Amino acid sequence: MDIVILAVVIAVVVIGALGGLIVGSRRKKQLPPPPPAAPDITAPPAEPHVGEEAETPREEPRRTIEEVDLPDGSAPVVVEEPPAEAPAIEIPEPTAGRLVRLRTRLSRSQNALGKGLLVLLSREHLDEETWEEIEDTLLTADVGVQPTQELVERLRERVKVLGTRTTDELRTLLREELITLVGRDLDRAVKTEPEDRKPGIVMVVGVNGTGKTTTTGKLARVLVADGQSVVLGAADTFRAAAADQLQTWGERVGAHTVRGPEGGDPASVAFDAVKEGKEMGANVVLIDTAGRLHTKTGLMDELGKVKRVVEKQAPVDEVLLVLDATTGQNGLVQARVFSEVVNITGIVLTKLDGTAKGGIVVAVQRELGVPVKLIGLGEGADDLAPFEPEAFVDALIGE
Repeated sequence: MDIVILAVVIAVVVIGALGGLIVGSRRKKQLPPPPPAAPDITAPPAEPHVGEEAETPREEPRRTIEEVDLPDGSAPVVVEEPPAEAPAIEIPEPTAGRLVRLRTRLSRSQNALGKGLLVLLSREHLDEETWEEIEDTLLTADVGVQPTQELVERLRERVKVLGTRTTDELRTLLREELITLVGRDLDRAVKTEPEDRKPGIVMVVGVNGTGKTTTTGKLARVLVADGQSVVLGAADTFRAAAADQLQTWGERVGAHTVRGPEGGDPASVAFDAVKEGKEMGANVVLIDTAGRLHTKTGLMDELGKVKRVVEKQAPVDEVLLVLDATTGQNGLVQARVFSEVVNITGIVLTKLDGTAKGGIVVAVQRELGVPVKLIGLGEGADDLAPFEPEAFVDALIGE
């Protein structure tokens, strides 16, 4: 009996041992490989939170006062930037004979007026119908009613006396009569050199869109080309970028520009320009005035004020009215209004190269009783030319 009990005990021990070995071997086979060691990453500083999300900042290493590099009291290192390059000063073309060089720009007026008249006058029989066509040609070219009647009457008389007419004789005849009509003996010099003082003062007036500011800049080039020093007054303070535009023109020829705040008082700018012109010893001060206002003050009242304020320092020597030649009779209306306020002394006709109405030269002179002194014949910087009657008429009738 004891033997049986002993055998059972041994069997139980053996079975238990075998079971433990089997379970241990299975566990070894099912254990996953150990995870890779996590990299040592320093967490970013805790962001501040409010309320329950608040987190206590972690301790971070800090440098002591002994470890911080303090300035030694020496002067800071200043890095010098290279100076901005001044714009190159341009040397404008000489004005003598400039209109002759630009005569081809009058091709539209030449075809409509000069050549048109020559064709009509060259007809074998100049009957009433032909003379009416001659009148229509002159009127279409904006010569004006009264000047047209005078010219046709003189042409009738001279053609009748001349009898047989060759092409050269007709061209000579027409040239002489057109020069007389334009005005050979008018004083067309821009008054910039008064005998008793410096500087000469020139106001440039006209409505916006006629090329007034551009003309002022081009006139500065004309004066510089003739050896005069110029100060520009940007008194058109109500048109955006007008002062910038004028200053750019001035910088190109070395002319100083006086300007004020946008929307400021034009008379104040004009006054300062004359003052600085005197201090600098300039020959001429050119004042570009407003052509439209954003205030309740009338434009003509403002121009009158500018002139009065300037004349507290010195008389205004020249008031040039800029007219767009393409506007025709509308330009004459503008001329009348301006002449009533600021005593126009000369006309500048711009965009004459873009119109067939070359007769506007005659009409505006008759309307105001003052000469055309300058004409604009293109978009180039040196396309403003002193007006010369002979060269103008030669350009109209061609070779």
